[in-house]
Amino acid sequence: MTANIATVGLGDTEPQLAVYIANRPGLTEYQALAAQRPLLAGEIACIGQACGNGWRKVFNVYAKLLFALRAAGLDLVRSQQRWQHYRDHRLLQQGSGTALQFSAPMLGFSRPRIQIICGRTYANLLDEQHGLGLQWLDRQFAVQPTFGLFVCPYFDYRQLSDCKILHLVELITCYQLKQPTEAHP
Repeated sequence: MTANIATVGLGDTEPQLAVYIANRPGLTEYQALAAQRPLLAGEIACIGQACGNGWRKVFNVYAKLLFALRAAGLDLVRSQQRWQHYRDHRLLQQGSGTALQFSAPMLGFSRPRIQIICGRTYANLLDEQHGLGLQWLDRQFAVQPTFGLFVCPYFDYRQLSDCKILHLVELITCYQLKQPTEAHP
């Protein structure tokens, strides 16, 4: 296994939860991105407007996942009452604890506490390229608990439904959140 040093993506530069996705928003500034960059207020709405419904779904599912995780004991949404408000005003901004990564998962000590790869095909490619050591639980979900790494269906309502979000939260709770704190540097 290799440790990933440079991260490329959108969101907090020191995330607690990183989501890895195979594609980038279709705007030039995101296609040319070579580092981690926090989003600015209103930028998610701009991406959704310019890049279409697929990206709105990614951001919606991400925000819904965070609210489901809050119920399981990982509260990154803090005082926000609705996932829609959180998505529009906090998701992927500096200090949010969240990131959307276009680079490979981090396997070293400075990695995010929880890492999620979107989609089986992308997860298999990353596993082949970086030797992640994924353990498939079924056709849609996999874990690599040593590195707080999980695989789930792509962030889309049809693929990662509310029911499957709850299943992912159960996996994270089982494999990650109940682990001793010292296991998460």
